Amino acid sequence: MTPRLLLLSLALPLFAAGQDTSLHDFLIEGEPWKEAVSGYVFTDGLCTDAAGNLFFTDVKAGKGIYKLDVATGKSELFLDNLPGISGLQIGPDGRFYACHNKDQRIIAITMKGEVEVLLTNVKCNDLVVSKKGHLYFTETPTQTIHLITAGRKHIIADQGHVVKPNGITISPDERTLAASEYGGKHVWTWRIEDDGTLTAGEPYMTMWLPVGKESAAGDGATTESKGRYFVTTELGVQIFDPMGRLSGIIAKPDPMGKVVGCEFAGKDHDLLFVAAGDKIFSRKLKVTGYFR
Repeated sequence: MTPRLLLLSLALPLFAAGQDTSLHDFLIEGEPWKEAVSGYVFTDGLCTDAAGNLFFTDVKAGKGIYKLDVATGKSELFLDNLPGISGLQIGPDGRFYACHNKDQRIIAITMKGEVEVLLTNVKCNDLVVSKKGHLYFTETPTQTIHLITAGRKHIIADQGHVVKPNGITISPDERTLAASEYGGKHVWTWRIEDDGTLTAGEPYMTMWLPVGKESAAGDGATTESKGRYFVTTELGVQIFDPMGRLSGIIAKPDPMGKVVGCEFAGKDHDLLFVAAGDKIFSRKLKVTGYFR
């Protein structure tokens, strides 16, 4: 075993158990993961509204967009006839924006279910929408970051650099875009110019790897109100500060399971939700999410 892998194997239990001192800034004693949703097959597409309700999808077996009323703990089908959505967010105009992966298209959806097609023939994975209305999404197989501007112009923002780009999020000042590598170990960032285009792309954050593997399986991503990035990985939810330094790793609800998406929701947006296969879990933190 190499010195780096040996160090990882020794240090990981400290991160996973929440014993690293930096994790004290996030975790609340006596507030573990709690099951919030169950009975689905492959939950994904977590997003929230101003009231803190959580919306999600079941990529493999769902009918459309589901809603969890965080106040009551009840979940229900919110919009029908939209199966196969993998990425979801409510934009500044109050509509859902979605990676309709099943139909290989990017769509906008009103709260009544009216659909506008924005782009077709893309193997879209996840997306984020800025306050200006610029939409960025990842296309994992082609290693591409796409931009659909507020004026509906489609631009290839970056291609061939990010190894299987997956989760995507934006900084609170909306000047930095971040995307995780599913097939590598980095979270990439770019500067967002005034017109929405991207410049200065670089592998800014380095995710910790499982012992013996070359990929962190970086998946869903979200941003905390102070600019820290939360990224789901094979090891758990990895947290990075705005300088790109690892702040800690929050252990998965099920050590043997996976987490593929994350989002802050709840009345005060201080509940971190993770999509974990057939279930969604929540955990109350000391910090709040950045709500666009």
